[in-house]
Amino acid sequence: MHDEEPEPLTRRRLLQWSGTAGVLAVSAVVLDACAPTQPAITTSTTSTSTTTSSTVPLSLDANGLLLKPGFSSRIIARATEEIAGTGFTYRWYPDGAATFLDNAVAGGWYLNVNHEASPGGVTSIRFAPDGSVVGATSACDGTTYNCAGGATPWGTWLSCEEYGSGRVWECDPAGATPAVPRDAMGRFSHEAAAVAADGRVYLTEDQWGGGFYRFTPDSPEDLSSGTLEIATGAGPVGPVTWVPVPDPSATTTATRLQVPSTIGFSGGEGIDTSGNDVWFTTKYDKRVWHYRTDTQTVDLRYQGGSGVLDGLDNLLVDEASGVLFIAEDDGNQELVIIRPDNAVDAVIRVPDQPDSEITGPCFSPDGTRLYFSSQRAPVGASAAPVGVTFEVTGPWDTYLNRTGS
Repeated sequence: MHDEEPEPLTRRRLLQWSGTAGVLAVSAVVLDACAPTQPAITTSTTSTSTTTSSTVPLSLDANGLLLKPGFSSRIIARATEEIAGTGFTYRWYPDGAATFLDNAVAGGWYLNVNHEASPGGVTSIRFAPDGSVVGATSACDGTTYNCAGGATPWGTWLSCEEYGSGRVWECDPAGATPAVPRDAMGRFSHEAAAVAADGRVYLTEDQWGGGFYRFTPDSPEDLSSGTLEIATGAGPVGPVTWVPVPDPSATTTATRLQVPSTIGFSGGEGIDTSGNDVWFTTKYDKRVWHYRTDTQTVDLRYQGGSGVLDGLDNLLVDEASGVLFIAEDDGNQELVIIRPDNAVDAVIRVPDQPDSEITGPCFSPDGTRLYFSSQRAPVGASAAPVGVTFEVTGPWDTYLNRTGS
């Protein structure tokens, strides 16, 4: 969590990563790329109580990623450097992300990326129908620790501030209009947000004993006013009773402490929805949870930490396949999938970056391009650990067993 703001990124801080340390970091990447053997990773089929495993080789590509056969990557943006051809300098620590259709250009899209820094904000990168980058701008400024968030069905990006009195900001993906704070959604250490089929926004809180929240707008698709509730019960597994938070502004008492019998979750992280299903992760106990809006019950979907999946963070649902993507903040820095039968597989590994985390997995609107970031990947001659955003293409339909593919 972030209750304190960090020292801003300055030239002095950048220089701290130069010299011998920077040379060693760059050399390590080069030597690894020249390694004669390919690493292997473990694939597990896991319930909440049993695990079997086998090994699946990955290949090292030109950008230093370990990928499945048939997949390739390109670098979209490096923090502190200009996004090629745009004149816009990419901010550091890229985190949660989502894509949106470009309503002005058929077949085009935008990629919105949070920045978990102080100052933070949201970068909007514009893509032409052929996938080339044609522009970049800011979709949100003047914010702090923009961690994860969520895309709304009405085409906006919810960017969540992760610190004690953080807010949710609703952003225009194109950056044409200023982002708007949605104070009715509460002041707390926001991690992520997702809109379910019931029209409510479900939210996670990155705190020990953090709450699981839902926000019901007074008017559909209008987040300017509404009711913030927190999940209560004997839980965490079992039925949930939703109780209004008396003071969403948390003027004197943190929101998670205002309601008796609040269910405390061990560091809420990523969240996403499909129909009546809401999935979210918790990092301290390394779990994936499943909440159903129709039955109002929470179940444990997956217990990580003993096999492939470790350090659970951002979460993405691929609706065409029912596959969950989990980004690791710990372990060996992998992007891992959980199939509907709970079979687990590591799709991507970022080697030699043990102090980074994988963030922001999302697909282009047509499902052919996967975006993600290594939040503290080394950049430039100094190897400053400020982050890189990637795109991975390949046979996604086949690999994920998407319906109709």
